[in-house]
Amino acid sequence: MPQPASATVRSHVRIPLTFPDGYHADAEVFTFHGLSDGAEHLALALGEVPEGGTPLVRLHSECLTGDVFGSDRCDCGPQLRESVERISETGGYLLYLRQEGRGIGLYNKLDAYALQDSGLDTYDANTALGLPEDGRDYTAAAQMLAALGHTGIDLLSNNPDKAAQLAGLGITVRHRVPTGVHLSASNVRYLRAKVERTGHSIELSRLVG
Repeated sequence: MPQPASATVRSHVRIPLTFPDGYHADAEVFTFHGLSDGAEHLALALGEVPEGGTPLVRLHSECLTGDVFGSDRCDCGPQLRESVERISETGGYLLYLRQEGRGIGLYNKLDAYALQDSGLDTYDANTALGLPEDGRDYTAAAQMLAALGHTGIDLLSNNPDKAAQLAGLGITVRHRVPTGVHLSASNVRYLRAKVERTGHSIELSRLVG
């Protein structure tokens, strides 16, 4: 895979974060020039990376329904909350990527939800709409990390495709660290599909029969 063109830091600003459960964190939020897809992705620097240490990084795809409205149809909101705390403890970055619905967009994601209600899983619903199962490209994420001076990371993710894409884009993933299992009655089919269809490292077997 060819290496992406360089991006540069455009600006940075401190934003104090408070989550609905009362958890607080301080973030230094970075914006960028020259990202490959032209989208307004953000990097949130959290905690302090020890001298000579490796940053913990989460590539979090935007999910309006889960991140903002607390939808139980996915595990995105709880993963976002967990990631901010874990990265703050060890030092690193949360890359907030504008890739709603695994890259298919908000309206298409909601259309896919309607198809899931008729029995399709999250991947087959996308393809039934003539869309990719997962349309995300992590070139911009690799550019952001390089612009921040990091080409070696620990990746906070259950998704093997994220690690594989980053490795092909010149980012060394030292360890892939799984997130917790954020299970609800409304997302169990969604989580099972991620395990069975795309090899996500989610320990469902001990929680769901």
